[in-house]
Amino acid sequence: MPSLTSLLPPQILPIVMLVASNVFMTFAWYGHLKHKSSPLLIAIVASWGIAFFEYCLAVPANRFGSEVYSTAQLKTMQEVITLLVFAGFSVLYLKEPLGWNHLVGFAFIAGGAFFIFHKF
Repeated sequence: MPSLTSLLPPQILPIVMLVASNVFMTFAWYGHLKHKSSPLLIAIVASWGIAFFEYCLAVPANRFGSEVYSTAQLKTMQEVITLLVFAGFSVLYLKEPLGWNHLVGFAFIAGGAFFIFHKF
């Protein structure tokens, strides 16, 4: 059976894993907001259960990614992926629209990511 590192190129594998981990993380942190009538303790325990799977993806993603990316690049990817996943989650799951101000803010963060990945 092939290992994870042989399935995808080393530049792509951590990105795919970070996207998947962010889906879990976003549901762990914000999914309970759609069920505000459930007890807070249930939300906390359920969130921790979901977060376990996020860590099972994020930790190896960063380990594998450190072979081809700097730590600053990995962190930047994580933040950009988080914003993209959260934007989709907010609109599709929570049914909360994004305004122009959100998009401008995200664009500024993406601009910062540009500088992390380019040497001048």
